[in-house]
Amino acid sequence: MKRLWLLSPLILAACGTQAPRPVADRAETPTVAVPPAAASVPATKRPPSPAKFGGGYKDDGPGDGPAVDPDSIPDAVPRVEPLHRFANNPYTALGRAYTPMRELKPYKGRGIGSWYGRRYHGQRTSSGETYDMYAMTAAHPTLPIPSYARVSNPANGKAVVVRINDRGPFHAGREIDLSWTAAWKLGYVANGSALVEVESVLPGQTALSQAPSAPPPPQASEDDPIARMAAVDAEPPLPQVQDARGHYLQLGAFGNRDNAESLRTRLSRELGELAPKLTVQAAGNLFRVQLGPWPDAAAAQLASVRLRESLGMAPVVVQR
Repeated sequence: MKRLWLLSPLILAACGTQAPRPVADRAETPTVAVPPAAASVPATKRPPSPAKFGGGYKDDGPGDGPAVDPDSIPDAVPRVEPLHRFANNPYTALGRAYTPMRELKPYKGRGIGSWYGRRYHGQRTSSGETYDMYAMTAAHPTLPIPSYARVSNPANGKAVVVRINDRGPFHAGREIDLSWTAAWKLGYVANGSALVEVESVLPGQTALSQAPSAPPPPQASEDDPIARMAAVDAEPPLPQVQDARGHYLQLGAFGNRDNAESLRTRLSRELGELAPKLTVQAAGNLFRVQLGPWPDAAAAQLASVRLRESLGMAPVVVQR
């Protein structure tokens, strides 16, 4: 837990006003089952030691051992897929604005790669798909959803190909968040993070080259009224939270409800006892991730400063 002792005064301050009832959070009662991807791979090399597989890192490893041998799980295979209608819209998270790529094109990045495991296993990603810690997937702040990337570890020369289906990480300096299996294959599960290089892989290309390939089929424009009507039918509105009055810390604003829920789930791990005060406020076409309420602007501002100092967040104080 990241310096949660700094947040104890925030808990007392936030309790001064009745908190809004949060919408149903998939993190509260996750149902963890062996995913199809894992079930399709025979567990012929089940390891005897959970610690060997990073089970001790933030208690997010596979527990008693992975359901399958991670080395036997193949890399993702790039294929042509339509881009998600909403997951590639601009958004803000932790005080920073992000503009995802709206088309498949070459990309190269270098930074810290982290991983996430069983605490998210079975929960919804920004694409609306179920997160599978045994699949070769990853979260990236701006690469298109879905798309594919080759991630390499310069320290040992290992490389994997993953499918981008989630948003994050949102902390400064972090480039990508891999599934537990992908991080295991890159050799940094036990350390929690490592310097990695990320390079996009387009359908029709190999993971080791960036030769030109046929362009992907055109995507439906969001300005198309028929497409927008279909989107409304496919994406029912998020249930409204109780509109309790007070001052809140706004941690993110999204045009996609799955992105908002994904951020709330991620933050719930870092906020400890404050996690129940995380809500998603739906207003029009925006879904805002907010923390609170605090009884007055001064208390909310103090909470904002301490979150910035302890967790590197940059929330905005709002009133409702």
